[in-house]
Amino acid sequence: MINSIGICDGASHGEDTLIGSLTLDQLRVLVTIADTGSFSAAGRKLGRVQSAISQTVGTLEDVQGVLLFDRSGHRPSLTETGRVLVEQARLVLASAARFEGVAMGARSGLEPELVIAIDPLVPTAPFIESLSALSLTFPNLPVRFSTEGLGGSLRRLRSDPAAIGICLLLPSIPDDIAAYPLLRVGMQAVVASGHPLASLGRPATQTDLEPYVQLVLSDPVNPGSENFGLASARLWRFVDLGRRLDFLLGGFGWCRMPDHLVSGLIATGSLVALHIEHDPTPREGLTIYAAHQRSRTLGYAGRWLLDDLRRRLRS
Repeated sequence: MINSIGICDGASHGEDTLIGSLTLDQLRVLVTIADTGSFSAAGRKLGRVQSAISQTVGTLEDVQGVLLFDRSGHRPSLTETGRVLVEQARLVLASAARFEGVAMGARSGLEPELVIAIDPLVPTAPFIESLSALSLTFPNLPVRFSTEGLGGSLRRLRSDPAAIGICLLLPSIPDDIAAYPLLRVGMQAVVASGHPLASLGRPATQTDLEPYVQLVLSDPVNPGSENFGLASARLWRFVDLGRRLDFLLGGFGWCRMPDHLVSGLIATGSLVALHIEHDPTPREGLTIYAAHQRSRTLGYAGRWLLDDLRRRLRS
């Protein structure tokens, strides 16, 4: 267990005390007094005599040069400084507990951190349950979760920051990536209700689409990378899906959007579905994968999350 913070000057009084420094034991005593309301109650909770509790508080006040308790009344009460420092003590103790939890997990084979990258077209809702279960199963595991631009998840997998990517893999799964299909996302060509294409009244041809701006989701790092489903001569490129939706609703152009983002807007009439002749977008939707580098073995938590996602999304 971590017992001290700060720098020791070489003289010590017991394993929990460092001269000129805070100890976590002192902070635990301070927080316990604040929680129980008295020195005697704190002593009972911590299994110590009241005099030991008083001595710990006195040492803490002497070392820090502040008065933590007003002792003028029948029962000592926290000073204003004491109230502020109690909250700081809670933060320090919580941080120390997380530190110990990560170290204990590492000793048992748990990875020190799990980094997850997710593509912008991926719906969040299906993954909430798995991510919530992950945090309950591994409460001390640091998790970094980021939404990437198009192509960003694959790039982060290959450059090593991300252990798992929840992503599209177009036009095919790369040889260096292990990928597991999770679900399909339906894509719908849409346009604002006031746009000229909205009143076309028939399936749109390539000739119909070419004069109008197509709002394209692009790779921010490599905008010249392979594109899919382009039909217009005028392209406006976006990295952020929400920004593209704003421009779509503003009537600046048309695009294909995930069903889960536009179905409600189509129902209210804000957007109109476009039917395109010989549309190359798969009718069954685009496949979302959980992916990782073949050369990188997932840690225990990464394997757990992968298995949980596959189990939940298959059912």
